Amino acid sequence: MHRDLILGTAGHIDHGKTTLVKALTGIDCDRLPEEKQRGITIDLGFAHLDLGDVRLGIVDVPGHERFIRNMLAGAAGIDLAMLVVAADDSIMPQTREHLEILQLLGIPRGVIALAKSDLVDDTTREVVELEIRELVKGTFLEGAPIVPVSATTGRGIEELKNALRSLARDAAARDDGDWFRMAIDRAFVLQGHGTIVTGSVSSGTINVGDEVEWHRGDGTSERVRARSLSNHGRPVDRLARGQRGAINLPGVPHDAIRRGQELARPGFLKPSKVLTVRLRALADAGRSIKHRLPVRVHLGTAETMATVSLLDADQVEPGRSALAQLFLEDPVTATWGQPFVVRDSSAERTLGGGTVLQPIAVKLRRRHLDSLVRVEQLAADDPAERMLAAAWFAGTHGVNAEDLVRGAGMTANDAEARIPEAIRNGSLIELSLAANRRVFVHAARVDELEGAMLATMTRLHEQFPLLTTLDRQKVLAQLDYVGDEAILHAIAERLIARKRAVGDARRIARTDFKPKLSVNQRKLKDAIVEAHAAAGFTPPEPAAFANRAGGNAKSLTDIYDVAVAEGFLVKIAPDLYLHADAETEMRRRVRERLAQPPGATVAEIRDLLGTTRKYAVPLCEYLDRIGVTKRVGDSRELVRDS
Repeated sequence: MHRDLILGTAGHIDHGKTTLVKALTGIDCDRLPEEKQRGITIDLGFAHLDLGDVRLGIVDVPGHERFIRNMLAGAAGIDLAMLVVAADDSIMPQTREHLEILQLLGIPRGVIALAKSDLVDDTTREVVELEIRELVKGTFLEGAPIVPVSATTGRGIEELKNALRSLARDAAARDDGDWFRMAIDRAFVLQGHGTIVTGSVSSGTINVGDEVEWHRGDGTSERVRARSLSNHGRPVDRLARGQRGAINLPGVPHDAIRRGQELARPGFLKPSKVLTVRLRALADAGRSIKHRLPVRVHLGTAETMATVSLLDADQVEPGRSALAQLFLEDPVTATWGQPFVVRDSSAERTLGGGTVLQPIAVKLRRRHLDSLVRVEQLAADDPAERMLAAAWFAGTHGVNAEDLVRGAGMTANDAEARIPEAIRNGSLIELSLAANRRVFVHAARVDELEGAMLATMTRLHEQFPLLTTLDRQKVLAQLDYVGDEAILHAIAERLIARKRAVGDARRIARTDFKPKLSVNQRKLKDAIVEAHAAAGFTPPEPAAFANRAGGNAKSLTDIYDVAVAEGFLVKIAPDLYLHADAETEMRRRVRERLAQPPGATVAEIRDLLGTTRKYAVPLCEYLDRIGVTKRVGDSRELVRDS
């Protein structure tokens, strides 16, 4: 099996990167007329090198300081780097800056090509090699092979190919997940095919005909289909991580595509204007990164302005790192662990970079200990610890496998396996919502919401001591909660299932609560219930019991509410209650009478129930309200599915 990897060039302008790539591959990466005319690389160039069991997709980047933004776009997604240093020029400013950028992007391995080695003598070449060794000390290129080459004479080209082959063979397999993602770095129109976009596949695979999500970079997205695929000009049925890909997107306008947009598995990526990150200031930057500093952020192939908010410091000194949030002008799509680079707002100097810890974040309080501890957990090596931190930040919205792949750096299989394990050990709680929806919520968040719900019930029980149960909707309305109300109902059901509360879909109470009726109030309630049972469809008015309640109207209302909550009475209208048995009998009689047309008037229902018009009208309106009957002209008809 061959390996596909992306190789990126780096180095100062005019050090021969593009010429060297042509000597290696036979492909001229300078495709723009201006590049041909000026003899310098302005934008990204692409080539490929087949080394037998290794196939390298090569991204050739510009070396001029004015085109660092293009270099950064090309460096996104590369696996290996080839730092090119001209023997007759030695180390120059962009040699250093490109090396710093590669270091910030976490490139693991690379090779150093000492270009134009035919233009210097052996002594000079040895001196330059020593200077290079000093430059790369402490970086990922320390100990990397330095291969003297000449694109003009062909000297060292085979040796460089061998070094690249060995480097690629030894590169550790990168587990970047199994969901497709590709940042767009170029687009063009092909006659008869439409819009073609290109990029380096950074994770997963895509097949011809697959549907992908096109993230436009403005916070919106659209699902599109890949009509055809190619790899370095060859039609293919499938593209995989580590390959350069061109994807035909029929129906997508060419002028709607721009660098920085992404294609991904539907539902995988989500745009955000706030990222939580670990931010490092370059040791050689010469300046610290201060709180609220405006910066230019490069993430993948995207570039946008942002403001730095430091969470645990006032400034990041050169060579140091801190936890921070980036508040972006434009939304970006990111994943956990994704590297980024920050430059000053004028794009003249690279200041630092780091890795994304929260690709979708909300503003965090500075120096807030709980939040800082959780953010640190997001940086942990243990995926299970990252999963729980991501779940904690998700709050009661919960997490699913997609959230964990995107926000905790897990593969889909790992996430699917760890969620049940976390449920078994109690660190995640599964909540079942309507329509077979499930969410997995951090146990601490569930405990917080359960505690708040129980505390709210306690307060309402104290406020209404005679009520056996509380209106569930009123309880939920008093919680300080913004989100899906279905979560609250799931929490209430969980309390009932665990016997910490009692109730049903409409009513709820603490299990340990007992209505505080006095002996006399209990006797009065029993008398009221007995009187309504005897009265049938001509119940007494509450005022009839006012004297026995000591003239306290509120107390009398509470006693009626207790009788309703306990299921003895049914409230028909203000100051009109039926005994529960009478209400059941009323519905039975009316259904039986209306089962055969025609309908019945109020007078006919009055006679059916043996009551008076005073009661018949509100009783009919009650039956309409609960869906047993419906009014048609002067008659009531049966609602057939009641």
